[in-house]
Amino acid sequence: MSCCVLGIDTSNYTTSLALVSDGKVEKNLKLPLEVGSGERGLRQSDAVFAHVKNLPLLFEALGSCNFEAVGVSARPRDVEGSYMPCFLTGYSAAKALSETSGVPCFCFSHQAGHIMACLYSCRMICLASSRFLAFHVSGGTTELLLVDSMNITKLGGTVDLNAGQLIDRVGVKLGLDFPCGRMMETFCAPLEEVECMSCVRGLSCNLSGLENKACDMIDKGVQKEKVAAFVIKSVLQTVDKLTSNAICEYGNLPIVYAGGVMSNKYIRDRISKKYKAYFAEPEYSCDNAAGVAMLAYIKHKESAL
Repeated sequence: MSCCVLGIDTSNYTTSLALVSDGKVEKNLKLPLEVGSGERGLRQSDAVFAHVKNLPLLFEALGSCNFEAVGVSARPRDVEGSYMPCFLTGYSAAKALSETSGVPCFCFSHQAGHIMACLYSCRMICLASSRFLAFHVSGGTTELLLVDSMNITKLGGTVDLNAGQLIDRVGVKLGLDFPCGRMMETFCAPLEEVECMSCVRGLSCNLSGLENKACDMIDKGVQKEKVAAFVIKSVLQTVDKLTSNAICEYGNLPIVYAGGVMSNKYIRDRISKKYKAYFAEPEYSCDNAAGVAMLAYIKHKESAL
């Protein structure tokens, strides 16, 4: 008998709906939140208002459907006190659907959704019941995680700036529109042509120094393609060193790379050649509701047994 589950995610920069039917993502709908030219992000109040406007448009695009459960990103991470107002928008919509339709509502973290979306994309959902390492690298998070049957423990990551913040801040200074990752990847010079730097200690890293260096390069008139390449290569080197250190400490576990920054093809290609690595396709790397829909699908099937 078929089973259909709805997923909702309202992150700081994307409104998302997804529909999973019989273990397959049938629809993965997204609307980005608008950021003004020259701006480096959104205030939470603006993000909440944007989700309120976006959600009806996405539900209209979704169309009529019968779902047996709804899953939602209710918080950023799986730690006590993790909270961002923008996720309340999706949670409110999910609870309203649950109460009026009489279907269960399953709550997850945005981070867990990213990891599951990656597992689905690379056809490794089997890892969800095992132990593996995961990187969640985006504008809001740069963390190294240990995942055991989808129980997530932070092992390390940045102690200051997030990788996505670094890319966006430098990109805006270069005159690009926010978010800047895709455009920086498009026009960056070959990585072999530039030097890079990183600051990694064990399982932790600092990224603010990279921003200072990149901004200094811009101020000195360095070609923007080379500045972009410096940033990307430096992030790559940082992730590479963290990966190597994690393997030394935790052994040769499978490694999953999730989050928008990990959709960069240069980082993906070079890491994949060196490690037993799993990456999501770009559609499932950036913020999306597919992961929470799949998590809810699995939970609902388990509860029915």
